[in-house]
Amino acid sequence: MLLATTMRERMLALLQGRQHDRVPFVIYDKVLPVNEVHAWLGRGRIGVYCWSAIHRVEHPHCEFETEEYCIGDTRWERTTLHTPAGSLWQERAFEPTYNTGSIRKHYVQDPHDYQVLWCYLEDCVLLPDYDRYYRAEAALGDTGLPLPAVERTPYQQLWVQWTGLQALAYHLADYPELVAHTMEMLEQRNRCIFEIAYHSPALLIDVPDNITASSIGPSRFRDYCVPQYNKLAEMLAERDAFVVVHMDGDLKALAPAIAGLKVRGIDSFTPAPDTDTTVAEAVSLWPNMCLLLNFPSSLHLSPALDVSAAAEAILAAAGHTGRLQIQISENVPYSVWRTSLPAIADAIGAFGRP
Repeated sequence: MLLATTMRERMLALLQGRQHDRVPFVIYDKVLPVNEVHAWLGRGRIGVYCWSAIHRVEHPHCEFETEEYCIGDTRWERTTLHTPAGSLWQERAFEPTYNTGSIRKHYVQDPHDYQVLWCYLEDCVLLPDYDRYYRAEAALGDTGLPLPAVERTPYQQLWVQWTGLQALAYHLADYPELVAHTMEMLEQRNRCIFEIAYHSPALLIDVPDNITASSIGPSRFRDYCVPQYNKLAEMLAERDAFVVVHMDGDLKALAPAIAGLKVRGIDSFTPAPDTDTTVAEAVSLWPNMCLLLNFPSSLHLSPALDVSAAAEAILAAAGHTGRLQIQISENVPYSVWRTSLPAIADAIGAFGRP
């Protein structure tokens, strides 16, 4: 079998367990301006994951309405979900550098709000939408892969998108039957999306769960997430496609459950010093897992020589396993990427074959 030598081939070879000529170096297409990065580094030195989708959602009797406003110099959005059962609204504030938003007020606040959410979920129609994947694949060529995502697993979706973590904790204690019914509806929704993913052309599917141990804990991770991940992985394995899960936080408390997963890799695994797990520990704890490793964001602020040393240490710990991909999948300060990315790319080039 030919050695993988383009970035797309390297990224696929890593997932498929085939030989490749060097550790892939990859950037999410939304993190930094890809054209500028390619112009600075060269297209052959860094690949691209292009966020994509293989499904779309229609809700004929419900509508989202968004209005923008400012508080001081900060841009805010208020999004209202109108349904036949009533309306819900959330507020989001945006920071200016990356224009990323954080939810300051979630849609679901009290028991009645769950009834409105159920009305929306019942109204949703989930449909295949493979054209976006094909367009992304054609645009990327040999430079990378589309990264289509399913939705978050029910527990993660509920607290991240609908209730907030603190409110969900209270809701689980005060009216668990409402939470349980909502989780059942979200799980049924996921089953539909999994079927669409199974019949899709996607070679790789991401579960964008943003897992960190402190927000879910081992028992809920085992109960709510593991079965969902394994079900999707089993389905896609039937057609030689792969699942990775975005787990970018502290993971050591979840290590035994992660070790037993049937997914192929941990997307955006972020090692120490930004989390509680070192690269060497990850290699040992998860011997069957590909590490799609996010280069720790804090290290981008270091001088070029220190960035190189950190990259070399990561490569020494995991590069020869054939299961390492170094990524830029979290925010990088615009003022430093022209220094840090070449240092990482140079270290990878000097490292040689996995």
